[in-house]
Amino acid sequence: MGGFLELIVALAGIGTAVTLYPVVKRQNEGVALGFVAARLLEAAMIFTGVLSLLSLVTLRHDLAGAAGANAAALVTTGASHVAVYNWTFLLGQTLMPCINALLLGSLMYRSRLVPRIIPVLGLIGAPLLIIAVITTLFGGSIGHVSAFAAIATIPVALWELSLGVWLVVKGFRPSPITAKMTVADTPDSPAAG
Repeated sequence: MGGFLELIVALAGIGTAVTLYPVVKRQNEGVALGFVAARLLEAAMIFTGVLSLLSLVTLRHDLAGAAGANAAALVTTGASHVAVYNWTFLLGQTLMPCINALLLGSLMYRSRLVPRIIPVLGLIGAPLLIIAVITTLFGGSIGHVSAFAAIATIPVALWELSLGVWLVVKGFRPSPITAKMTVADTPDSPAAG
């Protein structure tokens, strides 16, 4: 069930990037494209982690009880699947949301499509969480589960939650970016012709 939910997270990440791209590309097309690419990379890492877990489950169910199975080899293989999942989780579901927060947060901050406090949460939280990830990558004292990593996760989580809630409840603020889209979408406008 957890693997299925992670697949939904990956697909939702791609969906949000593709959905927001036509709007945010009007602010800066290169950064908007970078956001889409980062979301795709994040999803690929999540898919890799899910495949690793599913392989581990298959290994446990199909091979663990097999006669003549080398227990040490099975333990080593299982440990390697867990290690792949842990690394893909660190990179795909911890580091990539930071990259996404920096890219989309900068676009939202400059465009003023949402109140500035919302992207500021991501722009402040992302560097904190990146520090926790880098420290973990280089064997520092901060692990996957630590007080600093948990505290550093809060602003990025609040950024993603508040952006989603704001867009569902209020939508984008009127701005030159959305005005251009409205004109382009009107059938009688010269831009639509």
